[in-house]
Amino acid sequence: MLYRIAAGWPSSAATLERALQDARFVECGAHQEKSVGWIEPRGQEHGALVEVVARQWIMKLMIEVKVLPASVVRRKVDEQVEQIEASTGRKPGKKERRTLNEDVRLALLPLAFTKQASVMVWVDPVSGFLVTDAGSQAKADEVMTWLIKAVDGLVVQLVQTQQSAAGTMAAWLAAKEGPRDFSVDRECELKAADESRAVVRYTRHALDTDEVSQHITMGKMPTRLALTWGSRVSFVLTEQLQLKKVAFLETVFEGSPGASGDTEDDAFDADVAIATGELRKLLPDLLEALGGEELPA
Repeated sequence: MLYRIAAGWPSSAATLERALQDARFVECGAHQEKSVGWIEPRGQEHGALVEVVARQWIMKLMIEVKVLPASVVRRKVDEQVEQIEASTGRKPGKKERRTLNEDVRLALLPLAFTKQASVMVWVDPVSGFLVTDAGSQAKADEVMTWLIKAVDGLVVQLVQTQQSAAGTMAAWLAAKEGPRDFSVDRECELKAADESRAVVRYTRHALDTDEVSQHITMGKMPTRLALTWGSRVSFVLTEQLQLKKVAFLETVFEGSPGASGDTEDDAFDADVAIATGELRKLLPDLLEALGGEELPA
């Protein structure tokens, strides 16, 4: 997910490092249901929270939640309700059931399994882009919330383009050709805008066919379309201007040093340099193919 930094970005990585320190990740306590905080991108304990590689800034947010199956909580609450009915002859009301539910969850939290998920954040301070690898808008929003909490005055906005992604993808499919430097691959999802909400999905299927063009003519709009940029990076573009399934092709690694003798630090630096180096060139080309970026007022 691609954001534009509108204002307030720290002038140095050291300044951002100090800002993130107060929100360093700590695992959930016994009765804590959720914990969120920043961790070391390199995975080295007590390391830096902001890594700078080839002038690109990398951060990582950790989200930990206690997993309490709803069925288990409900069964425990039902057992307590039955005990109350048997001992008092009355049936607990909604408010009392809510209290029982909260008490049961609190009692079970120390026994619950924990689930962790991390989200990488990449910032190109020169271009003013901020990118997260969050798999959903809700998770991306959480990352932005914690970043804005840490950095006073920070303003970020989702990147918008002059042309809608759905409309432009439809034009590419109708023309049976992608924009300059992009090729259309073999995956697509089309959805009707009318009340039928009919969906057609193509997987490993040629898209330069009359059948696909007919779906477009009948009003189905692309919600996902697989593309390859410059024979170097493949991805799926969504109607919300998200990039899914990003993969770097073999041509990206031709001539790059092998990883066999690299240390973990070397491998991290190489991964960051290659990924950000390619995406820094891909993103402007993609925005141009979508009519250019619509800059905030």
